[in-house]
Amino acid sequence: CITLMIISLATTVTAQQCGRQAGGKLCPGNQCCSQWGYCGTTDDYCLSSNNCQSNCKPSGGGGGGGGGESASNVRATYHNYNPEQVGWDLNAVSAYCSTWDANKPLEWRKKYGWTAFCGPVGARGQASCGKCLRVTNTWTGAQTTVRIVDQCSNGGLDLDA
Repeated sequence: CITLMIISLATTVTAQQCGRQAGGKLCPGNQCCSQWGYCGTTDDYCLSSNNCQSNCKPSGGGGGGGGGESASNVRATYHNYNPEQVGWDLNAVSAYCSTWDANKPLEWRKKYGWTAFCGPVGARGQASCGKCLRVTNTWTGAQTTVRIVDQCSNGGLDLDA
């Protein structure tokens, strides 16, 4: 008599839950989306230096700021402000924020690239003027910091080329 015993092991495969791996889906409960597309709340998921995709915390400490809102799959188009060619003059490009920021020190106006902002999260209009955004190209991983100087109507960003 032969007894055949089959042992079945249940394996669970978890698909990516968020970010570019899940069609831009955000994590529930303000959890962070890791570079691998999984939701969580530890530094492995949430630090920008670990390539967090949404609801991220800035890496490192100090310097104030940070801790703002985050969004992924934001539409980004281009607008040529050419700030170098106009002497970093917000009035010369008719930027919406020139009313409040045109007289800021030259070093302040030159510090970051310029963008128009009308994104899915955060303040808009005058309340957004002068604020900085950390922008990540999810395709290449390239990151840059830009300063909001204008408004747009595309539902995202209008970046200086």
